[in-house]
Amino acid sequence: MPALVVDRLTVSYRSGDYEVRPLDGFSMQAQDGELVLLLGPSGCGKTTLLSCLSGILHPEAGSIRAAGTEVTLLEPAQLTAYRRKTVGVVFQAFNLVPSLTALENVAAPLWGAGVRRSEALDRAAALLDKVSMGDRAGHRPGDLSGGQQQRVAIARALAHDPPLLLADEPTAHLDYLQVEGVLALLRSLACRGRVVVVATHDDRMLPLADRVVDLTDRAGATSLDPVLQLKSGQELFRQGERGDRVYVVEAGEIELVRVKADGNEEALHVATRGEYFGELAPLLGFPRSATARARKKSRVRSYDVAEFRALVGSDGVAKLLGRSRR
Repeated sequence: MPALVVDRLTVSYRSGDYEVRPLDGFSMQAQDGELVLLLGPSGCGKTTLLSCLSGILHPEAGSIRAAGTEVTLLEPAQLTAYRRKTVGVVFQAFNLVPSLTALENVAAPLWGAGVRRSEALDRAAALLDKVSMGDRAGHRPGDLSGGQQQRVAIARALAHDPPLLLADEPTAHLDYLQVEGVLALLRSLACRGRVVVVATHDDRMLPLADRVVDLTDRAGATSLDPVLQLKSGQELFRQGERGDRVYVVEAGEIELVRVKADGNEEALHVATRGEYFGELAPLLGFPRSATARARKKSRVRSYDVAEFRALVGSDGVAKLLGRSRR
């Protein structure tokens, strides 16, 4: 049985008058001992997924099972115990307490759980040795490099020896000299009894991973045929989906609408013969910000990013981004 199972997870939130769904029916799984990479650009749902896995964010639909625990069914008191014992989180900005030493930062979660001071300090010292920071135990965060702070943050996340370790963009604030050691450390922590899940856009981690989950691989491409025939009312893509194609209307009309948080639709534009639409999502890696559907029987031609750039040229791309229909 997989050590981690995410099944049809859906998360939505309001952005002004609109509803945004960073995760919409998302599923994945991981086996014990695996290092899992969550890949994708900003806004694709990586941090949202980590927040759900850590029990900080409750999804509106779907389920999560981690280390035998059905996370989405836990009551508040049970969630507190889950976050303390089952999951460790390594934050992008380290989140170390500036006034505490490295040793004290690692010991803090243990003190919070009622572990005796001396026992907590012994455990913290052993964890700092594990991440090659034993000789910096007495230093405060301000006296440590970014890579050293990240190692301390990893040691703190391991305080309760959790079976699930989550890291959010762990190399984001590190220079290239510091990255190698942190990557190797994360790889070593994925072992029997623990799953490590890392959200990143850093493709240097790819060779180290046991499993890669690309959050940009969700829905968005309707067909491999570049010419699509659409019936009246047929959707081409939906708001919130990932998209890797740009479209031009060859015949008919395509309406672009945005679904508001109250469920009503806002009409944005009607694309007619010769008009482009849907370019921002594939060009910049954003989710679709609107739904596209045929107002009547229509025909559209799709282009991948390279084809689209060749079609309109770099100047044309810049102009189109200024009036994008996504």
